[in-house]
Amino acid sequence: MSRKPSKSKSAKVEKTSAKAAEESAEQAPSKSEAKVGEAAGASGAENAAAGGFRTESDSMGQVQVPADAYYGVQTMRAVENFPVSGRRPHLELIRSYVAIKKACAMANCDLGKLDSRRSRAICQAADEILGRGQWLDQWVVDVFQAGAGTSMNMNTNEVLANRALEIIGRQRGEHDALSPNDHVNMSQSTNDTFPTAMHVAVLMVWEDLRRALDDIIRTLATKARLFDRIMKSGRTHLQDAVPIRLGQEFAAYRGAIEEARDFLAHAAKSLREVALGGSAVGTGINTHEQFSRQAVEQLGRIVNLPLTHARDLRLRMQSMLPIATMSAGLRNLALELTRIGNDLRLLSSGPRTGLAEIQLPPVQPGSSIMPGKVNPSMVECLNMICFQVIGNDTAVAMGVQAGQLELNVMMPGMAVAMLDSLTYLRNYLPVFNELCLAGITVDEERCRWYLENSVGMATILNQKIGYLKAAEVAKKAVADKTSALEVIRHDKLLTDDELKAMMLPKKITEPTNPDLG
Repeated sequence: MSRKPSKSKSAKVEKTSAKAAEESAEQAPSKSEAKVGEAAGASGAENAAAGGFRTESDSMGQVQVPADAYYGVQTMRAVENFPVSGRRPHLELIRSYVAIKKACAMANCDLGKLDSRRSRAICQAADEILGRGQWLDQWVVDVFQAGAGTSMNMNTNEVLANRALEIIGRQRGEHDALSPNDHVNMSQSTNDTFPTAMHVAVLMVWEDLRRALDDIIRTLATKARLFDRIMKSGRTHLQDAVPIRLGQEFAAYRGAIEEARDFLAHAAKSLREVALGGSAVGTGINTHEQFSRQAVEQLGRIVNLPLTHARDLRLRMQSMLPIATMSAGLRNLALELTRIGNDLRLLSSGPRTGLAEIQLPPVQPGSSIMPGKVNPSMVECLNMICFQVIGNDTAVAMGVQAGQLELNVMMPGMAVAMLDSLTYLRNYLPVFNELCLAGITVDEERCRWYLENSVGMATILNQKIGYLKAAEVAKKAVADKTSALEVIRHDKLLTDDELKAMMLPKKITEPTNPDLG
């Protein structure tokens, strides 16, 4: 049965291809990435619009494919079956998958299973994508697709097979000469390649995010040093508490991000163990006994990551625990960033009716109706990103527990959630660091006023007159609308010299050394 796409379905394919290069550029990790979609000749969308098609067959029959598309029949079916989000796979997932196909072609050739002519053609096609960013507009399957990622795997197989066919002097679609399944997918299954690609893609983006976190940690450490001498009122339950140094607050922020980064770094190490070579159910059926180790070694060199062969291929294909752990780390990071962001918004609230102890750098007008209003826009954006990350972790968790027997088919959902979270944080945190954290300043006079008027200052009397009498001082300060320090002076609970000694920054913000008095 030959099937030509309906007008509505063809339009979807055309729209996907026409916007693909632009979307790939948006997903690129940096401006230095290879240019996207520099393909010679007309795109598949243009040929489809012009009515140019070729016929390709799979086990279910024939389908008309845009004549100049590098993807093929199974990709076409997936595009028609899953018109969900309009989003294409993340660039890192595409690159990871292509790298896997190159590694497998090299391993199969070395092991005598794939002839050198086909292997070289597949590797050349892969290098055009990995090195020059060509053909990236040919990945058109939606991020939400068939279970396990079969559609993504076949999209990759078909693009490489059809480009490799051109390299050896054949036409696209002439799969008797070089097949997406028999040659590009040799010794592989979606079931071992997709989890491997997901691990590698996550590791790729993690390296960028780790560097961004390192920069934020350094910035917070710098602020902690700069603000270390500035005394202010602490607050617990959003009520007056004992004094603290502003530098101490920022040092704690630094420590929180450092702990979150270290948790993620540990989680990332578990992702280095990959399932490649497990084939369909982890038994390595239809593979050479040395294939798994050789393919993983080749892949590690191609992507420049310290990948390792899975100790138990069945485990790595059944369990998504490494992904769950990494996602939990991202959630924990998002929780800490949200908490710190909330603090920054509170501390900078005002400028006249809030705390206004610190100032965040102004980045844009804050209101369309209130002149001169400036909002904590950078922190607000950070909060919203973190909420998405937390939601994505829930999606990952649901996917992780949904595995059955030898396979977890929910991997595409995990991949998009993980890579979304990583991408949002990787893209935004460097901007947040530069435009917000690095420019934070402090109003020392405001901090001092709050400190001196804080009811929490009564606590310095605990060791002299006891908790209950000190509480009376606090109550009197509130009732008389004065400061605890004024009550202490008025009631002569401490001499001026005693009070001055008690107010030394180190004295009231760190544990007391009784040997020093």
